[in-house]
Amino acid sequence: MTNHPLLINLIMSISYALPILIAVAFLTLVERKILSYMQNRKGPNIVGPYGLLQPLADGVKLFIKEPIRPHKTSTSSPVLFLATPMLALLLAISIWAPLPLPFSLADLNLGLLFLLAMSSLAVYSILWSGWASNSKYALIGALRAVAQTISYEVTLAIILLSVILLSGNYTLSTLAVTQEPLYLIFSCWPLAMMWYVSTLAETNRAPFDLTEGESELVSGFNVEYAAGPFALFFLAEYANIMLMNTITTILFFNPSLLNLPQELFPVVLATKVLLLSAGFLWIRASYPRFRYDQLMHLLWKNFLPLTLALCLWHTSMPICYAGLPPYL
Repeated sequence: MTNHPLLINLIMSISYALPILIAVAFLTLVERKILSYMQNRKGPNIVGPYGLLQPLADGVKLFIKEPIRPHKTSTSSPVLFLATPMLALLLAISIWAPLPLPFSLADLNLGLLFLLAMSSLAVYSILWSGWASNSKYALIGALRAVAQTISYEVTLAIILLSVILLSGNYTLSTLAVTQEPLYLIFSCWPLAMMWYVSTLAETNRAPFDLTEGESELVSGFNVEYAAGPFALFFLAEYANIMLMNTITTILFFNPSLLNLPQELFPVVLATKVLLLSAGFLWIRASYPRFRYDQLMHLLWKNFLPLTLALCLWHTSMPICYAGLPPYL
């Protein structure tokens, strides 16, 4: 009898993670289809009707291939080399726990801080994988990832703080109540725009994909990975893309649906996340990669002063309204 709560928690965790992994698999198909039509070609259309079984075929192909390990030398670590892809996927799935989809696996009082802390840990999997593979290209990609991720987390944290000042709480459910009269995208649109661009950089997506940089680093931090470990990194990357777009929806697009039936909540939330993810794919098809100095210039010279100024503005708003007479 004592094992029943553990079994229930295990079943809930699997039922929570499995739909995310399936959605991630089909997001890769959506990306390939969108990019192919933008480039005037068909994309995957052989495996299954309209190519719908292509993600399954790719997954089976990758996981039955033989993985490659580096030789154990003074500067490589086979154990860490194989452990970091699992860490990347574990972190990518764990961050979903406090999100209301429509129920949350862990209803945390400090849900927003948990999201920020866990997303900052993801850079360690890239750093360790780049070092453990003993490749100069992988190491350069890992160092780029550390600088890029740490830099853009500054603006993400300041934007989150500004939103928290408006909502008055760190819980994700409070954001839905705050946005019942009006979406925060309308009152905080400069923050929303900078948030969206910063999530592109945080997930290493084009035009900020300097950690992978095929033109100069072959494939960046995952250049030595193949088969199953590469598939785990691939799943983690797309899970992070969906996660960031889900957080964007919760922060700025009010997933509570006001007075609409609760059954429509997952449908509308998924539609908003899909539209935001399509924006990621559209940007990848439209813009070339930034130079590294342009990447850092955008953050430290543009985003950081703007977000600090808007954070001060949002700090002053509750103070000003608190000082007004009650009849106003």
